[in-house]
Amino acid sequence: MKKIQGIDKEIKKLKAHLTQLKLNVKTRSMGVLLNQEATIRKKMKVVQYLLNQLEETNEQQIYQDYLRLLNDASEQILNLYNEENETEYRLEEVIEGFEEEYMQNGVLYILLSRYLPGLMNSPHFAILPSHPKDEYPIARQMKRKFYLHLGETNTGKTYHAMKKLELGEDGIYLAPLRLLALENYEKMNQDGVKCHLLTGEEEVLIEGAHHISCTIEKLDLEKEYHVAVIDEVQLIQDSIRGASWTRAILGILSPEIHLCGALNVKSLLIQMITECGDEYECIEYFRNIPLQFESTAYQLNKPIKGDALIAFSKKKVLELSRYYQDRGFKTSIIYGDLPPEVRRIQYQSFSEGQSELLISTDAIGMGVNLPIRRIVFVSAKKFDGEVVRELTSQEVKQIAGRAGRKGIYEIGYVTGLDEHLAFVKEKLECKDEVIQQAIIGPHESMLEIKGIPLIEKLMIWENHYQDIHHYKKMDIERYLFVLTQIKHYKLSQWVQWKIMKLPVNFMQMDLLNLLLLYIEEHFINGNSELTKPRLHAEDLEILEIHYQEVNLYYSFSKVFHLEFDINWVYRERSKVSKKLNYLLLRL
Repeated sequence: MKKIQGIDKEIKKLKAHLTQLKLNVKTRSMGVLLNQEATIRKKMKVVQYLLNQLEETNEQQIYQDYLRLLNDASEQILNLYNEENETEYRLEEVIEGFEEEYMQNGVLYILLSRYLPGLMNSPHFAILPSHPKDEYPIARQMKRKFYLHLGETNTGKTYHAMKKLELGEDGIYLAPLRLLALENYEKMNQDGVKCHLLTGEEEVLIEGAHHISCTIEKLDLEKEYHVAVIDEVQLIQDSIRGASWTRAILGILSPEIHLCGALNVKSLLIQMITECGDEYECIEYFRNIPLQFESTAYQLNKPIKGDALIAFSKKKVLELSRYYQDRGFKTSIIYGDLPPEVRRIQYQSFSEGQSELLISTDAIGMGVNLPIRRIVFVSAKKFDGEVVRELTSQEVKQIAGRAGRKGIYEIGYVTGLDEHLAFVKEKLECKDEVIQQAIIGPHESMLEIKGIPLIEKLMIWENHYQDIHHYKKMDIERYLFVLTQIKHYKLSQWVQWKIMKLPVNFMQMDLLNLLLLYIEEHFINGNSELTKPRLHAEDLEILEIHYQEVNLYYSFSKVFHLEFDINWVYRERSKVSKKLNYLLLRL
């Protein structure tokens, strides 16, 4: 009897709670509604438990009242979601077949984890293919042959591939860096092969040119090329940019494709090529200039002209440069945030002997040939965009391979600080770990799916291609961040896609704020020309950010076909580059 009285007392409390919850459900705040919905579901579990303790009861109505309240809250949540995303989801459709999970996890969980994935994979949509290669149907109908130029750094892989490109009636060179695209653009034009330059920062169109040198993200998959060269193909495993290499290999329309890169990507490339039904031929390259490991630890106070000291952070690079400049040594400095024009000036200074030492991150590991006598590893760990980790053997060899230059240094030397000597030696001697996965990114075909917000499509895409183990999906955190920031503008999905693909790091708040200003100016206010960014100070970091602001002004204008002052862009970049170079010389 006491037990029944206790249960009745609890049920009375739950009835009182029900009245209060009914008032709270009328809110228009998504956060409050989600909290209320979770509370209602918890109360329902308590009600169900209490009712099960009673053999006979007239209190069954309380459970139905809570269920109606849960449905009311869920409909409110869906209404707010529909308003924000311009969708028309109805509660009955969303939870049908998932009623038990709905009671456990709530309507938003069912919508995102069950209903939308089912919608995207239903025969009605049938958008996402079963294999990444099938995202490029035109390429699958084409007879293509790949030439794999694989081997050690500084062995002429790209040189031989570029010679084939120059012989082609037309063609394209795809570079990992704007600086390499510029270098090969100039080289081809010097060799008498007219060539355009296309990067995220500029377009230089040469009259009568049939060849293109561009950064890999600028590849147009709708054009055909007689010959194509894809450089530094081992970057196909890069978690942030690797998808661009995968896209190029799977989708480029060319009968003759040359891939240049490290040997440890060979088996993956062959698997991808054969799955596409294409042919391949492999050419392996080896160093003509020997690479010699120095077992004596490098002493920072005893540098020799031609030394390149490798650190893996901008802070360390600048510290080392100050250390040597304070002792009378002239240094060239390279790190990721430096504009290409500044890198080029720094490279030139070292190549021409004006600088005695090169202080760099691993940016020198790709492509650019310099007269380096000795590579010195000042550190052995790097941040790869996700975590701080030890260098791989392939990365150590890629950087070390820059030592030695025919006609200048007939032997290349490699060493490190005392604490890194054993590590560097081990990585130079061990076999490289085989690259087993190509990174893939979301394909624009998902824009054809109606009724699902882009941010949800991307989240669903993350669960696609689960059973294809030699492909790995890229980290889309930056895409999701940008889409979340611009969500309230209610832009079309095509516009959202173009914005999230802009070659700018919007995790940097100054750049994000400028992006939001440009969205307001063009899409809200209807302006056909954007406000030019202004330089407010002249220290190193602000100059670097301002250079990126100029690039955003340029890229946003180009992508959305706005009027803009191209001469100002070139002048401003040049001005910032000169100021940066001046500061680097006087650290």
